[in-house]
Amino acid sequence: MSRSAHPAGPRHADVLPEGHYAGPPADLNSLDPQVWSRTVSRNADGQVTVGGLDVTALAEEFGTPAYFLDEEDFRSRCRAWKDAFGPEADVFYAGKAFLSRAIVRWLTEEGLNLDVCSAGELATALAAGMPAERIALHGNNKSTEEITRAVEAGVGRIVLDSFQEIVRVAHVAERLGKRQRVQIRVTVGVEAHTHEFIATAHEDQKFGIALADGLAAEAVRRALKLDGLELIGIHSHIGSQIFDMAGFEVSARRVVQLLTEVRDEHGIELPEIDLGGGLGIAYTSDDDPREPHEIARALGDIVRKECAAAGLSVPRLSVEPGRAIVGPTAFTLYEVGTVKELEGLRTYVSVDGGMSDNIRTALYDAEYSVALVSRTSDAAPMLSRVVGKHCESGDIVVRDAFLPADVAPGDLLAVPATGAYCRSMASNYNHSLRPPVVAVKDGAARVIVRRETEEDLLRLDVG
Repeated sequence: MSRSAHPAGPRHADVLPEGHYAGPPADLNSLDPQVWSRTVSRNADGQVTVGGLDVTALAEEFGTPAYFLDEEDFRSRCRAWKDAFGPEADVFYAGKAFLSRAIVRWLTEEGLNLDVCSAGELATALAAGMPAERIALHGNNKSTEEITRAVEAGVGRIVLDSFQEIVRVAHVAERLGKRQRVQIRVTVGVEAHTHEFIATAHEDQKFGIALADGLAAEAVRRALKLDGLELIGIHSHIGSQIFDMAGFEVSARRVVQLLTEVRDEHGIELPEIDLGGGLGIAYTSDDDPREPHEIARALGDIVRKECAAAGLSVPRLSVEPGRAIVGPTAFTLYEVGTVKELEGLRTYVSVDGGMSDNIRTALYDAEYSVALVSRTSDAAPMLSRVVGKHCESGDIVVRDAFLPADVAPGDLLAVPATGAYCRSMASNYNHSLRPPVVAVKDGAARVIVRRETEEDLLRLDVG
């Protein structure tokens, strides 16, 4: 879908394009396990449960809207990625997807590394006890203060994103009497099949140093000359929410070619390559994501093949899943406030959250699923648009969905696959209060990020 350019957002009366859906699902009460976290099910009373707790009890205790995160699912996905890539590779969780101190502790316990891209994310990682040597610092415009803090902490790698940054990191490291391990992020000219705003390896964008015109090779030359830097490898990231492995194969081939050029010119073999993250998840039943073992096999095979052809030793491989780990593990729980039927168009179902807790629909035309979770229903399906309570016509949570025709105020709806980028991109638009994140496991629930209060808002307003 293309992004609407109208400043007021998508036209609110748009109907489903022909062929978008073959029709409503056969059973509105069913829950597709591809979309929902692994401990989600319906109990005998028709309520959805997660981690053994039903949504009505969760709503009564924690309120709505709220994000409910399936801890066991999160941990099992961490293990699946680590096991798939094995001891000869590194898995860095991309903290931008969602980060909290509890998440950092889980990552540490499950043996994953962590990718951060700001001083705030770095502070969270260090405060929660992640060993600094297992942290990578990203970002296209790192400040001197951020770099200094990272070098002082002893982060395992800094990913260099520009020629200016090569000098900046080297200067900070030399001033502190250290030699900082670094990678150079290159843009490999791969057009990932994803939304324009989350495709990151085509040449016309802000990230990395282009392979074209020898720019990446020049970056390597400069980094190798600076005493404050230890160049350990090349980094590439082609985008986000990607299902097609072809882009990763092209990226890997071009990165290995750069390693070959480095060997031929400088007589050294860089020991690592990082192929980034961006693997897609199932937001709807139409999505078909790859499993970690498939991804590991595909990436490993292409790197080994290309290295063998070039006569290179196989470098240590790193990947950076974020959404692929945390995205499927959470859902957002809402309460229905109003139901408005527009004759011949659709029914608008308004909930007590909206674009302040999930901006992705408005920002990327992202598609989501939604279900009535506080009960089952035998009512006929109705074409619905789930919208928020904000003063924007583009305040849409789920653009096109089928819900039971008897949905009414007070019902609970849940939108699955909201673990990634929803809380991390949440805002206080209309002075709304950002929802809590509640971890659920084995019949127990606990807040890991509390709900904001009006006092929090007023504390920042100095008057």
